[in-house]
Amino acid sequence: MGVDSGLPDFRGDEGFWRAYPPYARLGLRFVELADPEHFTDDPALAWGFYGHRLHLYRRTVPHAGFDVLRRWAGRVPTTVLTSNVDGQFQRAGFPAGDVAEVHGSIHHLQCLRLCGYGVWPADGVDVAIDPDSMRATGPLPSCPGCGGLARPAILMFGDAGWDASHAEPALQRHVDWLARHRAGLAVVELGAGTALPTVRRRSELASAATGALVRINVREPQVRHGRGVGIAAGAAATLAAIDELLDARAAAQSGTDF
Repeated sequence: MGVDSGLPDFRGDEGFWRAYPPYARLGLRFVELADPEHFTDDPALAWGFYGHRLHLYRRTVPHAGFDVLRRWAGRVPTTVLTSNVDGQFQRAGFPAGDVAEVHGSIHHLQCLRLCGYGVWPADGVDVAIDPDSMRATGPLPSCPGCGGLARPAILMFGDAGWDASHAEPALQRHVDWLARHRAGLAVVELGAGTALPTVRRRSELASAATGALVRINVREPQVRHGRGVGIAAGAAATLAAIDELLDARAAAQSGTDF
C-alpha cells in the first residue's frame, strides 16, 4: 500500500538495498537492521535506520487510493487493519483510533528497558543521520521516565520487548468489530505478502464465512482454494479501477444501495 506513495519496497534484499545503498555496501539486510538488539549493542546504527524512516514517513503524502478507501468507509461499516508502521492511514484522514496497527507505529516511542513509562508520541523527535554511514550522529531519543534510551514502539524481528499498550485498544476494537459484522463481510487486502503472513491469515479467517476476499498484490495475488479473487496489480490503480466500476454500477442502478 505504501509503495504507491513512493515509499521503498523492503521485499527481498535487493529491493531493500536499492532503497538504502549504504546498507548494500555494508552487507546489512532489512531483517538484520529491524532487530531490537541493535538498540542495545549499537544504538547509533539502530537509530540511523529508524530515524531515517521516521523522517521519510513524515514527509510522504498518501496516494489517491487512500481517498478511495475513505469514500467506501463513508458508505458501509468499515474496519482497518495494517501491518505497516508508517501511519499513512491516519495521515490520509482515517481516525487514529479506528486503525488497528498489528506491528505498532514508528510515530510512537517506548523505553528500551520497559521502565513502566509506557508509549509516547514521537512528535518533535529529529535524529541527525550521516547519509554515508546511515548512523545517527546526534543525541538519541530518551525515555522521559527513566532517561534511558528510547526505541520505536514497533514489533521488530525476534522482539520480546515491544510495548504493545498503545496498539492494543485499536486491535481489540478491530476484533470486536469483526465479531459483529462477520456475516456478509467483504475483505479488501492490499499488498500483504507471504514472508510475514499475519495480514493474509487474518484476511482469510475474516472472510472464511463468505469467501469475499479481494487480494490485491503485485507479486503474490494467489488465493487459496478459490476463496476469493486475486488481482496482480498495484494498490492505487486497482482501487481506482474498482471505484470506477462501483460508481458505474451505482449510476446504472440509481436509487439502490451501494
